[in-house]
Amino acid sequence: MGSKEALELIRRGTVEIIEEQELLAKLDYSADKKRPLVVKAGFDPSAPDIHLGHTVLLRKLKAFQDLGHKVVFLIGDFTAMIGDPSGRSEIRKRLTEDEVRENAKTYKKQVSKILDIERCEVAFNSKWLKSMSLADFLDLASRQTVARVLERADFYERYKQGKDISMLEFIYPLLQAYDSVILKADIEIGGTDQKFNLLMGRTIQRRYDQSQQVVITMPLLEGTDGVQKMSKSLNNYIAITDTPKEMFGKVMSISDDLMWRYFQLLTDISLNKIETMKAACRAGSMNPKDSKIMLAKEIVGFYHSNDAAEKAHEEFERFFKMGHLPEDMPEHKISEGTGPIWICRLLTETALVSSSSEARRLIQQSAVLIDDRVVSDENEQVQPANGMVIKVGKRRIVKLIF
Repeated sequence: MGSKEALELIRRGTVEIIEEQELLAKLDYSADKKRPLVVKAGFDPSAPDIHLGHTVLLRKLKAFQDLGHKVVFLIGDFTAMIGDPSGRSEIRKRLTEDEVRENAKTYKKQVSKILDIERCEVAFNSKWLKSMSLADFLDLASRQTVARVLERADFYERYKQGKDISMLEFIYPLLQAYDSVILKADIEIGGTDQKFNLLMGRTIQRRYDQSQQVVITMPLLEGTDGVQKMSKSLNNYIAITDTPKEMFGKVMSISDDLMWRYFQLLTDISLNKIETMKAACRAGSMNPKDSKIMLAKEIVGFYHSNDAAEKAHEEFERFFKMGHLPEDMPEHKISEGTGPIWICRLLTETALVSSSSEARRLIQQSAVLIDDRVVSDENEQVQPANGMVIKVGKRRIVKLIF
């Protein structure tokens, strides 16, 4: 594949390439010298599950891997103990070394669902950051100024409002940039919220007399709620370790508008075919549900198998068309003799919703059922019963057991 064709493939789903001409030059140089480019993406193990939001970056890494380049999956086990300040309005809680190590345990196995792990370098930034001497760190710090760091939007807003910014947060972008120096990265991929950190990598590489990396920013994928960035803390995520049935059901729960974004960022279906389906749905010649079933099958098939996707589809149809309850529905243990519980609290305790405000909103939409009875009062006190089935929306369900 020529450099221009490769560039067209790389462009898919990207928000920004800084700078595109530099990338084309690097692709030409790589082809001419037969030297694979070093393509890096960093992931701080702040939680143990990799979800579909993370795979937007991983799939772009896979595109480079398929083009024959060297992909570095960087686990920020050292930087995770500081915490990325991107998009934060206050100092985030620091993780311990044990917490980071525990979260990172399964990353390699999860990533192998997308990348050819045998052709991928898995690196941990503690390897070089933990052994930095004070002299080395001071040398790194001397290569950037406070004024430039304060240009970062979230830092600037906090500084203007008189909110604290820890010295560790100032250090974080420098350390992420130093990763690029150590790895001699030609390209770094990250979410749009990482743009400042990625550009810092270009600056610091240049100040270490290295060729600066090309920065590729990818969009932040909305979660199943269609509003917030996909996140485990918001309970709007689809983990790549979810069962086929869970994954299929969650994909089917997203809005019709969001479906097209998932098609573009999470599948290999051609953009022309996606646009054709989108136009057909708008014209009424194709049912959006059929398109969403195709999307769910594509995603489940990729992370599990085509057979698993077909079975998940069959289960979905049985459950939602015929009203059958799933045989292995999740259970929530509750003490026998427990008195009445406020409905919103019950929904949060059973992890069916992430907050009382979400519970209220869903009750107002008549989306909460207890044993097939629609809950209409957001102040209702519910008396738990053994075997009681609580449903939220089309896919969230739990059975209470004593």
